[in-house]
Amino acid sequence: QVQLVESGGGLVQAGGSLRLSCAASGSDFTISAMGWYRQAPGKQRDLVAFISSGGSTKYGDSVKGRFTISRDNVKNTVYLQMNSLNAEDTAVYYCWGGGRLSERPFNSWGQGTQVTVSS
Repeated sequence: QVQLVESGGGLVQAGGSLRLSCAASGSDFTISAMGWYRQAPGKQRDLVAFISSGGSTKYGDSVKGRFTISRDNVKNTVYLQMNSLNAEDTAVYYCWGGGRLSERPFNSWGQGTQVTVSS
């Protein structure tokens, strides 16, 4: 299995910033694309940001210009820098990763980290 462990969530005031991290661990795997999704109470899980193995990125419309996704391929870690946070960003943020495990495709999710923005 490939495990994804998020960190960096918490409580922040509106207008503030947070940086989330997600590290992948396991054996005999290669991680390709990675991304962040979020889910607010009573809502579906939505894409926040996505980054390919080559560094191409895609963002959800509501976070464009405020959030930045990046990755460290040596550490198998993906980051999400979140700036200008507002109350609508309050959600559980989930890390996602896909690639190959023992030459078979895999998809894994982290356990989620809570981000709460106070207005």
